[in-house]
Amino acid sequence: MKQLKDIKRICNLGCGTMGFGTAIAFAQNGYEVNMFGRKDASIARAMRNIHATLDVMKANDLLTEAEEKELLSHIHGVTSIEDAAKDADFVLESVAEDMDVKQYVYGELEKYLGPDVIFATDSSGLLPTEVASVLKHPERFVVAHFWNPPHLIPLVEVVPGEKTSQETVDITWQLMEKIGKKPVALLKEAPGFVGNRLQFALLREALYCVQEGIATAEAVDLICKYSIGRRLGVTGPLETADLGGLDIFYNISAYLNADLADDKEGSAVMKKCVDEGNLGAKTGTGLYQWKPEELDHIKKTREEVLIEWLKKDKAGQKF
Repeated sequence: MKQLKDIKRICNLGCGTMGFGTAIAFAQNGYEVNMFGRKDASIARAMRNIHATLDVMKANDLLTEAEEKELLSHIHGVTSIEDAAKDADFVLESVAEDMDVKQYVYGELEKYLGPDVIFATDSSGLLPTEVASVLKHPERFVVAHFWNPPHLIPLVEVVPGEKTSQETVDITWQLMEKIGKKPVALLKEAPGFVGNRLQFALLREALYCVQEGIATAEAVDLICKYSIGRRLGVTGPLETADLGGLDIFYNISAYLNADLADDKEGSAVMKKCVDEGNLGAKTGTGLYQWKPEELDHIKKTREEVLIEWLKKDKAGQKF
């Protein structure tokens, strides 16, 4: 297996929502990046997104002009898997979240890359054991789940499959740390890993509160923003329970858990919206009515807050 010191060039498969961001993360740290897109138009769109992202980073003193020039020199757009794999020492894949597509791509990669190259997928929930079932060397396959937007969110979940070697996990973890991320290795795979399980548990209860007429969507979001949302950046749910007292938290859970949402299917509130074609911000209507100026404001505010946290991370502040 190639060690961390041997990794110089990244095969970055995909240049869409996540792919262009992971290309930035590697290139910013001196790695050569073969950024794969299916068409020249895909590469051109990704480069526009990269330039726009770098403009934001420069405006917030996260990047200098000289660093931008150096970063861009490391990104090489390609439109074939063979070219993407050329001289690559590590693979990060961010193609469509479709099992058949991913398995096809990895089958192609094994034609061009030896068994000492780690194959990592940026899947947000597909089980690595199943994805790797088509590989001759499943021991070198692992999940490296970046969070969106990858240039602003530090977390990367490193998730092994049943046949993933510990060496593969360790080297992937080391590489993620080297490019400035906050890697967290899971002990074993589970649908949705950990991050999305927590995210959807909160979303399920939030939607249930709306469905049951307990509170409006606006009220639920305000409660999250001005209570647990403020706290979660400093103390996770388990730390919070310890700090508050496990006796208190246990007593609350003993009577409250029975009344929480426990449906095993998708939310009825969301299904109604989807069936009516109201998909959220992308259609202008979802759980909220979105005016263009409101959408621009909330996106800008979210970006500003994430940048402030990123600056604190870079300053070495510990929480």
